[in-house]
Amino acid sequence: MPIPSSTRQRMPLPSLPKHVLGLRCLVCGELHAPDDLAYVCPKHGNEGVLDVVYDYDYMRERIRHDLASTAESGMWRFKSLLPLPATASLPALQVGSTPLYRAQRLARDLQLGELWIKDEGRQPTGSLKDRASALAVAMARTAGIQTIATASTGNAAAALAGMCAASDAKPVIFVPATVLPAKVAQLLVYGAKVVLVEGSYDEAFELCLSASAHFGWYNRSTGYNPFMTEGKKTVVYEIVEQLANENEAIDAVIVSAGDGCILGAVHKGFRDMQALGWIHRIPRLIGVQAEGSDYLYRVWKDDGDVVTAPPIRTSGIADSLMAGLPRDRIKAMSAVRSTEGAFIRVSDEEILAAIPGLARGSGVFAEPAAAAAYAGLLRALDEGLIHRGERVAIISTGTGLKDFASAIKSVAHESSSVIQCIPTLESLQQAWSQP
Repeated sequence: MPIPSSTRQRMPLPSLPKHVLGLRCLVCGELHAPDDLAYVCPKHGNEGVLDVVYDYDYMRERIRHDLASTAESGMWRFKSLLPLPATASLPALQVGSTPLYRAQRLARDLQLGELWIKDEGRQPTGSLKDRASALAVAMARTAGIQTIATASTGNAAAALAGMCAASDAKPVIFVPATVLPAKVAQLLVYGAKVVLVEGSYDEAFELCLSASAHFGWYNRSTGYNPFMTEGKKTVVYEIVEQLANENEAIDAVIVSAGDGCILGAVHKGFRDMQALGWIHRIPRLIGVQAEGSDYLYRVWKDDGDVVTAPPIRTSGIADSLMAGLPRDRIKAMSAVRSTEGAFIRVSDEEILAAIPGLARGSGVFAEPAAAAAYAGLLRALDEGLIHRGERVAIISTGTGLKDFASAIKSVAHESSSVIQCIPTLESLQQAWSQP
């Protein structure tokens, strides 16, 4: 039984820049001034997810100058497009500027026009979640808040712990007790206070909300803090810049989806780029879910109401995709429906096969939740949702080093690729010739 938040927590905010007009409720559409606001719309409780609204006309006049003159690198290169004051206290770690690879061999084998892979496993703590956590720490510290909490299945937690360590802030992490030991170890290495909740991720999330409200902590939790979308969307800004004049040719972007936060952020990033005149159309967005956690797929397939659809039970190998009631489901569903995209679900077996499949075809080593995007591409081609000759980008959201046990499973049947010999050439030749 979820533990309800006991009080309505006001969001501690630094003085926001002029280009932030307010925050709009995605349930009722009301635009709230940002100076006296809770994390969510007060009319809808914790379901009243908010979206940051910008003055694009004002931003359009300044953006070229700001980008040309900035001394910042990584995601902070785009600071003038984010809801941060110029005096914001930024984490010291380098976040962003991850590589975008052209996977020519995979594109040829799959008969695609182009295939690009954005490797977010190259972030400081190994996942795209560093972008959101960097912004959370910057906003909290600039507002004078020292303790920052989040609920997570692992990656957002590690990202927050790392960013706090680089900023002299105090992270409190709520994770299910079933979280991978390697991910807990990463939190402890960074010095985080870890709360192992004997329950599901959704129950850990609710406890985090209650505790943050009670103790007055800054809450970084995704799908609750509206500014986390703004950090994650910078992955799209980079893709657009990295493709330069080729960005108009992207037909589809494929993203794995659990809570739906990254998918919603990718949509927001493309919307920003279109509003600022950098691109003229938004590609189809395809969200990939695991069969054991397919809430968004079910609602989309049934043309249902993502606000009222009940939660589901979850299971599966990709822990980062396990969400019985996705917290950013409104943004994720809008991303797919408004771009004429789709949701796809893939099995654990497909996800495991995608780990070496992606690695051997591109050199990108992805954890299960990230490899799910490649599994989704293969399924999309089979189902006719992606057509031969189209230009596609995959966002690989986290490194395979996050879950080495799954990597071992993915190649467990390949014993013939391993040979053993004593340290002589004769022994090597003999072992090499064995079938």
